[in-house]
Amino acid sequence: MKGIKWTAGILAATLCLGAAGCGIQTGTEGQRRPEAGSQGSQAGTKLAEQETVKPTSPQPQEIEPFPDNEKEVAAERLKGGKRIILMTDIHYLSSSLTDMGEGFQSMVDHGDGKLTNYVWEITDAALEQIKLQTPDVLILSGDLTLQGEKKSHEELAEKLEKVEEAGIPVVVIPGNHDINNPSASVYSGGERYPAELTTARDFERIYAEFGYNEADSRDTYSLSYTYDLGPSMRLLMLDTCQYKYGNKVGGMIQTETYEWIGEQLEKAREDGVILLPVAHHNLLEQSKVYVDDCTIEHSEELIQMLEAENIPLFLSGHLHVQHFMRNKDIGIYEIVTSSLTTPPCQYGVLEYMEDESFYYDTRQVDMEKWARKHHSKDENLLNFNTYSPPTLNRIFYNQAYDAMKNSVEEETGSVFVKLTEEEKQQMSKVYADINAACYAGKAYEVVEEAVKEPGYGMWKEYCYPIILYQYLEYIVEDAVMDYNHLIRE
Repeated sequence: MKGIKWTAGILAATLCLGAAGCGIQTGTEGQRRPEAGSQGSQAGTKLAEQETVKPTSPQPQEIEPFPDNEKEVAAERLKGGKRIILMTDIHYLSSSLTDMGEGFQSMVDHGDGKLTNYVWEITDAALEQIKLQTPDVLILSGDLTLQGEKKSHEELAEKLEKVEEAGIPVVVIPGNHDINNPSASVYSGGERYPAELTTARDFERIYAEFGYNEADSRDTYSLSYTYDLGPSMRLLMLDTCQYKYGNKVGGMIQTETYEWIGEQLEKAREDGVILLPVAHHNLLEQSKVYVDDCTIEHSEELIQMLEAENIPLFLSGHLHVQHFMRNKDIGIYEIVTSSLTTPPCQYGVLEYMEDESFYYDTRQVDMEKWARKHHSKDENLLNFNTYSPPTLNRIFYNQAYDAMKNSVEEETGSVFVKLTEEEKQQMSKVYADINAACYAGKAYEVVEEAVKEPGYGMWKEYCYPIILYQYLEYIVEDAVMDYNHLIRE
């Protein structure tokens, strides 16, 4: 960004902020917090007072899987193609691993935007909703669990079994949170304790029926595989995670796996089938600030291999933000689907044709409809459309505020920054507004007004905290379109 120079300290801070994935997280997971729903700070309390949540109508408009006449249009254009549902970064947590106490709620309130306190309901509602769309396959592209807890994987796999029983194949790949993760935890009271983690062998066993047993080809050196979707299409499911020697956030592909990928590209060409690659980490530099932790290391080699075969599309997750881009405006497209459990809690619907044209849209999980159907008494679920937006804003407000509150004076270059309480609150609010819209892929809807706010002017003036400032500036620069829809004809 303008006037900013990267230093070793700044890069180190970037890696620390991305430790839970590519979403920003500045809070401390184990610290004790007030009861659920409270702000935990004077500034947060004032924010809550300013944002009164009004319940929705008792009978809000139903959100069908295919609005209006879209179902008929989709069916007509899909002849010969495939309908693929994309879900990513569920971060499922077994209900047996939390008592919903202070430590757990603090993790949610000061996390990266995931509504882990409703992960069970969101997951159930999403899986129930996609059954109505009769897709050819459901792809889960990594970070299936919160921190790789073995019980979480096993519990999620039981839910996926019911999807396959409904006639919808499910295929999965791991994310950086899923295997050999030392942060696997049990939440009890105000504390957290180690939970049994998941090994690579455990992952393969638990999800054996969700891609691995049906694989057309398996890579010996990773959990990568290919999966046939029919006579004309094949999925290239790439394991980009680093978990053999500890657990790392960033992604990479081993030399031996590149050799296997080359073989699969050649085989797909010989078989005359479309090859659609899927990974957890990003192929392109979707995040200009968090490149090291989000983009596959040395991805240029993979890009060259895919573009040499004229493969037009790559699918990923990890970033938690709804986004897409094209390599140098003429090469391969990459679509990043946002986290299922981060508002607006959505998934991707990809219609991929035999001529390799495609239509991509997102669908929000209709939590209110699901709650009514299952006779829920939880007001937050019954009024999810008014509960979730301010909740996400509050979490992002906490991200910014927590980054400022621990010291009154910080040195930024040669300038000392001293923020008043009011400045912190105004800066945190504008950060929350912009970031929440960015996660939904719709930052373009808010930036024009948000940059007029005094709080944004303070970000420009102080450039502090430096990492959050750079991230905010990137969002503003990138907010040029709605990233929820992409068509290649």
